[in-house]
Amino acid sequence: MLPDFTQQLMNDSPLYQGALILLVSILLAKMAPLPREAQVFYWYSHLARSLSAKVNRKGRTSSQQKTAGFLAIVLLVVPFWLIITFLIQLAAFPWFFEFIILYLCLCDEQFYKVADETAQALRQDNRPSARALLKNWLFRDTQDLSEVGLAKATIEKLVTIPVYSIVATILFFAIGGAPLVLGARMIKQLEYCWPSVNPQYQSFGKPAYYLSYGLYFLPTLLWNFTLAIQGGPKTLVLILRSTKSRYPVNNHIATCEIAAHVLGIELGGPIKFANTKVSLEKVGKKQKPDASHLPHALKLARMGNTIWVLSVIMIPIIWALLRYLKTAAL
Repeated sequence: MLPDFTQQLMNDSPLYQGALILLVSILLAKMAPLPREAQVFYWYSHLARSLSAKVNRKGRTSSQQKTAGFLAIVLLVVPFWLIITFLIQLAAFPWFFEFIILYLCLCDEQFYKVADETAQALRQDNRPSARALLKNWLFRDTQDLSEVGLAKATIEKLVTIPVYSIVATILFFAIGGAPLVLGARMIKQLEYCWPSVNPQYQSFGKPAYYLSYGLYFLPTLLWNFTLAIQGGPKTLVLILRSTKSRYPVNNHIATCEIAAHVLGIELGGPIKFANTKVSLEKVGKKQKPDASHLPHALKLARMGNTIWVLSVIMIPIIWALLRYLKTAAL
């Protein structure tokens, strides 16, 4: 029986190897993330904004801007993605490149530390420091944010990062490996660089938004469920009856609404891009968030992350146990 079970474990080795790569990548991204200025996607954002400054021209019609936005995606995604995918296929040890890709795609896990530092700054009434901490993480104006605005921005970022970070990485790696994780992450970064709720990218950013929306529909739904189960049955109902945004390009409203109800606060509301105000919907309760709510938001997001990390550990263990029971029954 033991030789048969060992042989079955060897046959399933890609499952266990993949789980180990995922687990080590997640743990390293949390414990030893790269500095923000050294992260690949930070510089990728600079490249995306530089390109958009040249091709996103105000005088063009909406259809021309959408076409320019789509071609910009092709230019920024396809060459890099193809080169890295070929490297993985040709490498003697592809698991090493897979680990590097996953680690780089998970580097936004560093924001939990930034959120904690922001909470400390707000408790000390040091709003300039809080604004400086958030500046490199948000693609919106932060210089005029009040304590409530800073708390909202921090919480909204906290509860939406796992959608494209830990949840999408685990799900996409299981479905299509590291190339799918990388391609989806690149498109998500372009959506953040060219937010369609920003009047400047209203048409130019729509191709990136729709691609991102399609790719991340399932990860978003799964993460919303992970948040909702922490709030009880009433919060679970919000998954089916979420607030509809007047902007068809605001795909984080459902996540923010669920988090707001779990925390008992208000999220959403007006945001600014280059001093242009955009009035997004307010969701949740009437309680305005402040520094005291940030620890609760951190706990909420970390609990959700823990659930997903445990799934990476438990699924291979359960599979191995089922294999053993099947072998023992024969």
